[in-house]
Amino acid sequence: MSPSPASRSADSLFNHHAYIAFWCARTASSFGFQMLSVAVGWQIYALTGRAFDLGLIGLVQFFPSVLLALPAGHLADQFDRRRIVLIGQIVEWVAIVVLAILTFLHAIDEAGILLLIFVISTAKAFESPSMQSMVPALVPAALLPRAMAVNGSAMQAAMIVGPALGGLLYVAGPGVVYATAAVLYLVAATLVSRLRYEHAPPKREPATLKTLFAGVHFIRERKDVLGVISLDLFAVLLGGATALLPIFAKDILHTGPWGLGLLRAAPAVGALLMSFWLAHHSMERSVGKIMFAAVAGFGVATLVFALSNVLWLSLLALFALGAFDMVSMVIRGSLVQLDTPDTMRGRVSAVNAIFINTSNQLGEFESGMLAAWMGAVGATVVGGIGTLVVVGLWMAMFPTLRRRQRLHMESSSA
Repeated sequence: MSPSPASRSADSLFNHHAYIAFWCARTASSFGFQMLSVAVGWQIYALTGRAFDLGLIGLVQFFPSVLLALPAGHLADQFDRRRIVLIGQIVEWVAIVVLAILTFLHAIDEAGILLLIFVISTAKAFESPSMQSMVPALVPAALLPRAMAVNGSAMQAAMIVGPALGGLLYVAGPGVVYATAAVLYLVAATLVSRLRYEHAPPKREPATLKTLFAGVHFIRERKDVLGVISLDLFAVLLGGATALLPIFAKDILHTGPWGLGLLRAAPAVGALLMSFWLAHHSMERSVGKIMFAAVAGFGVATLVFALSNVLWLSLLALFALGAFDMVSMVIRGSLVQLDTPDTMRGRVSAVNAIFINTSNQLGEFESGMLAAWMGAVGATVVGGIGTLVVVGLWMAMFPTLRRRQRLHMESSSA
């Protein structure tokens, strides 16, 4: 269905106050979480001196995100999503406040930190599908791609600035970082509590075991949605060059921690700048080909990075990698949201989250195992080539997705 002409093009995200409140809330909580992540890592390592314990932080975050995804998506489609997000953020805020108080009182240990991070991760697992599914109720469908791009810019800005700000505040002590993160979460919860939907959500269907797995069945039956989600899974699984950045920085580019910091920031900077461009430009045609081209560009950028032995070219390749990834992410996210009925968005978002979390975790594992076998350069080259192969296969396996012209389904009845 084609977008409305002039009146719709004159519309702006700034005219939708509910979305602006949502964006501010998500930005505040994202900054708080990034600051929290830096402080937790530093504090645990300072307490124990064991690198293994840093891996436990990822472990206590990974299990809730995967094991609770389907129940969380089911809840998102059964109850008020705004209320679920609000409860999740309040639980996270309480846990962060407890973490700050115990740190100020010097009454915290490794087990206590991990327990509180587990609580935060559990609340975030329930919050995430509802948070992702709320946007279509806050803006018109024609503005959803721009809203997704603006959301992406907030996430990338938080990933760039949040850790640096957290590290700066850590000079005054981890308790200061936790207190600041708690303030940001309180701001987010307050904004969410006052948020009102622009479009009333439909009535929910009764909860059964069948509805719990309905998201899986829906994705399997919708070829475009299956193609989009599985493309993301395998592209991220194979193209995980960022997991090997410390090796490239030290052994190939012969740079120090400052160089590693630049390498880590480059993809986020590319994604952030691309999100600004996407927020002001609509993709009106050939979105399927654009998405596949962006994923292919991601693979080519991975290959350039793998074969580079100079810092400036490596930074440029990672910058391009982040920009290409943002283009495909906005198209993929918009297609999934627009092709999914509102009554199913929570469960579909939950399944999508399982794919994303699994690909991120397994992608790092795959890169590490390949690097141990054939070296970092060889592993990254294989990943880049593998991404290009996946693009070719998926273009053949999902022809309707390849030929897709618009983000809206042409036969959609809105």
